[in-house]
Amino acid sequence: MHKVLQSLKHAFFGLQYCFKTQRNMTIHALVGVIILILGLFLHTSLSGKLFLLSAIMLVLVAEAFNTAIEKTIDLYTEERNSLAQIAKDVAAGAVLLTTIYAVLVGLVVLGPPLWQIIRGVLLL
Repeated sequence: MHKVLQSLKHAFFGLQYCFKTQRNMTIHALVGVIILILGLFLHTSLSGKLFLLSAIMLVLVAEAFNTAIEKTIDLYTEERNSLAQIAKDVAAGAVLLTTIYAVLVGLVVLGPPLWQIIRGVLLL
């Protein structure tokens, strides 16, 4: 049991490090919370809420892996290295891909109810 608790402690420390040092991690999390609240406010379906939550979590996981890759490369070398730069760029690209996916999920899930509200306001 002690090893499990120690593992959890290390995992929480890693997440805390990401939120304290990585601006984008905090931004993604805050936007995610806003989107989830909007999903509740718009009474999206359970599957819609699950898609939103999954997309948000995927972005946060990608951001955490990106941080881990960048820090590992920084540990290995401080010199400019084209392979190290490629690894960092690919990791950042993975975050970009997951963010694009999350935006598309948000548009599909939240777009129709938001459009109905906008149409209702414009037709008043």
